Parts: sequence; structure tokens; C-alpha cells
Amino acid sequence: MDSHYRSALPQLDGGLFVTDGGIETTLIFHEGVELRDFAAFELLDTPQGEAALRKYFRAYAVIAARHGAGLVLESATWRASADWGARLGHSPRDLERMNKRAIALLEDLRAELKEAGTVAVISGCVGPRGDGYQPAHVMTAEQARAYHRAQVETFAGSAADMVGAITMNYVEEALGIVHAARDCAMPVAVSFTVETDGRLPTGQPLGEAIEQVDAATHGYPSYYMLNCAHPEHFVPGLKGRPSWALRIRGLRANASRKSHAELNDSTELDAGNPHELGAQYAEFKRRLLPRLNVLGGCCGTDHRHVGHIASACAPLFS
Repeated sequence: MDSHYRSALPQLDGGLFVTDGGIETTLIFHEGVELRDFAAFELLDTPQGEAALRKYFRAYAVIAARHGAGLVLESATWRASADWGARLGHSPRDLERMNKRAIALLEDLRAELKEAGTVAVISGCVGPRGDGYQPAHVMTAEQARAYHRAQVETFAGSAADMVGAITMNYVEEALGIVHAARDCAMPVAVSFTVETDGRLPTGQPLGEAIEQVDAATHGYPSYYMLNCAHPEHFVPGLKGRPSWALRIRGLRANASRKSHAELNDSTELDAGNPHELGAQYAEFKRRLLPRLNVLGGCCGTDHRHVGHIASACAPLFS
């Protein structure tokens, strides 16, 4: 185990970092890989699946190197928690092994990147207990803390530098993950998703959710992110550049302008416009999110989108 940056995350210094895009949609629609319930972690159990994951992440390493940027490697474990694992036939021991394997794969990639001079941060990805779009069964913060604790503990015992709580659609689950991360002395970034009106799927304003988590944890999250919605969907909640927006460092938007409901019903990939998406990120950095520096994509995006995002935003960091 060799955690490099757990005590001091380099992206907090404000330099440009890129992440990956929509891992599940890329693997399914571009690589022809079958993923049960979007569970990319299952690929770790076959040589072919592991090779597909390595190929996927290396595409983003090339982008980071091209722009002299750092890279946040987010593990393929968005579905690797108890309920999803049980649904797919995996025991708790299986999940522990696969979460560890997901981080070990990123360790290998980090070693390769170190030789090229690229700073790579390993983030253990924690996804929602339920559907990523609809908070149908809302837990209390304490229930969420207990539910996610096993996965967070696994990451704490690995080379992961941090925990990434991705696609959080209600505040109590985000808060529970933050508590679990603090229990395990792990840095954590919380990434919320919103509907087309800029509010969380529960109807709570984005800023209120961020302030609630910060108030309940004395500002423990290292930073916040936004993901799994088109940039235009985030705008309503960011008008006026509120003070809480300074806590947002990361953006992993969808390329599609479709709502979550429309995306759920889609049978074809909506890849949007990569060039336009890059320009929108740069505009966000200039006008709405001055501390934005961790840039990637979500559903429907791939290395082309992130390449355009990095090209459009890199001059803002020179």
C-alpha cells in the first residue's frame, strides 16, 4: 500500500487536473462491453475486462500529459457497495476484494505516469445506495454512514488518496459518506447532481445542500464537485456567484442536455458536442466557479470531450 497524497491533496493547490469521462457509457456504447447494472467493477474479474479498464484510463493520462496537468484517477467502483453487490450475486468478501483490486489497478497506472512526470491522485469512488437519478429510498445520515462505512474502510486500507462521493442526489447520503470518511481519516470530495432547474432531485437548492454538509461536519470535505447533468442545468443555482460556490473545485458534466428522466429512457447515446462542452467549462471557470480546477465528464462523454475541455481551460491556468 502506498498512498501518496492522503495528507495533502495536490489539486487543492489550484493547478489544472483532469479526470475521466463517463466510464460506463464509454465502455457500453463505444467498446461494446456488457455491464450489469452499470457495474464496471465486475470487469476486474477477467483479464479482458481489466485490459478494457486500463485502455480506458490511459486515454485520459495522454490528455493530462499533453496539457501538463495532473490526473485524478477515479476507481471503477461506483456500484461496488453492499446492496448493488448483493443484487449482482457478490458477497461482502467479494466486494472488499474487488474494491481493493480497483485501487491496485490505479496504482499500476500511477507508477507508469510517474515516469512521465504526471501527478496522479487515486480516488476511491463511492456511488449512491440506490438509483443515481432518483432518491427513492432516503436514508438518514447515520444510516448512510453505516451503509457506506465498509467500502470507505476498504479504501482507507488501500493506496487510495481520497474518497469520491459521486452522483449524490440527496444531502443525507452525502453527509453519511463524509462522516464515514472522517471516521477513517480519509479526505473526501462530494459531487452532487441536479435536475434541469439546478436543484437536487429532492428539490433542495444546491447551495443549501453544500452548506448543510459543511455545517454538520465543520467543513470536512476537501472540496465539492458537480456531476451527471449538463452545464446549463447547474447555472440556475450558481447565479450571483454565491460564497458557497468557492467550495466547488470539480465539474464532471453530461454532454447531453436531456433531463435525468429522458436519459433513463434513452436507448441511444447522446454524445452532445465536445467542442461546445469545452467552451462551456471555460465559461464556468471565468464567470461562475473561479476555483474550478478538477475537470472531467460524466454520462455520454469520453476522451474526446475531456480533451476539448482541457484545451479550452488550460489557458486559464497559465
